[in-house]
Amino acid sequence: MPNVVKLDPKPGNHCFGCGAANPAGMKLAFDLDVDARRSRGSFVLGPNYAGGGGFAHGGIIAVVLDEAMGKLSRLAGEQAVTAEMSVEYRKPVPVDATILVEGWQEEEKGRNRFRVAEIRDALGNLLARGKGRFVIVTPSHFVAANPIKPNS
Repeated sequence: MPNVVKLDPKPGNHCFGCGAANPAGMKLAFDLDVDARRSRGSFVLGPNYAGGGGFAHGGIIAVVLDEAMGKLSRLAGEQAVTAEMSVEYRKPVPVDATILVEGWQEEEKGRNRFRVAEIRDALGNLLARGKGRFVIVTPSHFVAANPIKPNS
């Protein structure tokens, strides 16, 4: 039986992509496959995230890819921030059909983690691919940089 950890949106998290406390956020949930060392999600984005032509906005596609790559830090118990990211938009991403996203890590150098995520449709067609460099930070990084204080 695979070792899968559910990563549901947390009530106190204001993250646009994965937090439950952001009323305008996407509230994305992921599965973290510990054995395969991959993050996976399955979503129907909905019309609120449409851009031109009724397909997903490019920025929303980048958010989904970034979230899939970012979740991989949990595998090593690390905290990381996105330092660089590129997105290859291959085909339009629908907002009214299920999309599948999967992320994995390809390389590690010092504090740098090099990761990839892909969005596919239900038939397995590649719609978008993101590549990112994530940098490991200490927990104090988030405390010092967080403009949203609890109970404010």
